Amino acid sequence: MNRLFLLFSLLSAHFTHAQEISDPSPFANVITAEDLKTHLYKVASKEFEGRETGTEGQRKAAAYIEDQFKALGLQPGNKLGYQLYYPIFHDSLTKASIEVNGQVFHNFEDLSVFSLVNHTATIYGSEVVFVGTGFSDSTRNDYNGLDVRGKIVLILTDLPGGARPGSGGRRGLMNWQETALNNGAAAILVVRQGYPQKFRASDNSPYLNGFKKVILPNTFFISDKVAEAIMGKDYEAATSGRIQTGTYQADVVLDFAKTIVAEHSSDVLGLLEGSDLKDQFVVLSAHYDHLGRRDSVIYYGADDDGSGTVSILQLAKAFAKAKADGKGPRRSILFLANSGEEKGLWGSEYYSEHPAYPLEQTTVDLNIDMIGRIDPNRKKGDSTNYVYVVGDDKLSSDLKKISEAQNKKHIKLELDYKFNDPSDPQHIYYRSDHYNFARKGVPIIFYFDGIHKDYHRPSDTPDKINYDLMERRARLVFYTAWEMANRNDMLKRDIPLN
Repeated sequence: MNRLFLLFSLLSAHFTHAQEISDPSPFANVITAEDLKTHLYKVASKEFEGRETGTEGQRKAAAYIEDQFKALGLQPGNKLGYQLYYPIFHDSLTKASIEVNGQVFHNFEDLSVFSLVNHTATIYGSEVVFVGTGFSDSTRNDYNGLDVRGKIVLILTDLPGGARPGSGGRRGLMNWQETALNNGAAAILVVRQGYPQKFRASDNSPYLNGFKKVILPNTFFISDKVAEAIMGKDYEAATSGRIQTGTYQADVVLDFAKTIVAEHSSDVLGLLEGSDLKDQFVVLSAHYDHLGRRDSVIYYGADDDGSGTVSILQLAKAFAKAKADGKGPRRSILFLANSGEEKGLWGSEYYSEHPAYPLEQTTVDLNIDMIGRIDPNRKKGDSTNYVYVVGDDKLSSDLKKISEAQNKKHIKLELDYKFNDPSDPQHIYYRSDHYNFARKGVPIIFYFDGIHKDYHRPSDTPDKINYDLMERRARLVFYTAWEMANRNDMLKRDIPLN
């Protein structure tokens, strides 16, 4: 009899609790266009200098977000603090030069280097092997029949007949270096034919992992003048295709040096503890970094992703208000502001590998990346009342049902599923922080407004944001998160990860 009474009491208390939190509207109304605008004019201001990962502007933005979390009464989401630090590295070029038979060629005049892919070394060689385009794949191998072990190789990227294998970008550089390494070459010279005399500066962008599994051959991009000093009259014959390969006697000194500076960046984590299901988690994420400044030009990143960042702050305010009124969520809410997204999803990758809370107990990640503008290429429906919803057809059959039900009940936005198409040429599904949760099996929804003319330009400024539309989009995320935080069961994980 007593056991039955206890069971009845527990069930009664549960249903009473469910009734108390049944109406989230008063808390959704905390999210206002005015507050979003106030925060965004701060986050996307000159003071934060575009918030590039690893810069003082990014650290100022992190401090601002942390202060907001503290003011709202959120707990430190990293247990030891509000910021989850991860290592990044910067290269500082010390010197780069080439000497051929006593003639010295200088950096930025007749050569350039990518500091990231080179290591400090001075190489003395007496032979240079011309290896054509220096490319290797399933259809060709320009090293066939050549012995380049321990030697410097010289590559031409532009040969007659339209053959330009890998001549564009990092993918080509990786092929050149890996092919040269596999054939035992000591260093690589890549001729930039016809380029202006003034070479661009070395790349000193930050990178995530300073510890290399494989040390690749140093690579120098050189002018025609350097190539002629090595090959003499044969250089002209090589560029016209009359000479395919060959070995040249030349005393060559390749001198490269850099210092590696180990620094750190951080994600900012604020936790609002749940009630009876507090050991399960809803993650609300956005990235607060952007592209920083180039000389005196600031890339403000108001939409990308200042809009998501300030929406997270407002979502935190709404949930904190609910808890203060005794109607807080059953599951804990983790508010996660990532850095490093623009560098390659660094912050979310680090969190996914070092989660503050178990990913198997994380029911969902709702990620916001650009919700303040209108897609000029969207030709259907009402462009003043839509949002792109990405990923709701993946990982969990619960996602779309909950998303659509909450939208229909509260907001009535047009939910556009354009970017769920597997053949999406822009690959939007893979391009924001939610992806690092998805690859670990956590169900996700990504909220997005589309690509506009100010995307990744200095002109992405707060005055161009549609704050009323942004308010509605942020409130949709709130209602969806509210339902997922308070329902009895975690979301099913019943769709295999593709």
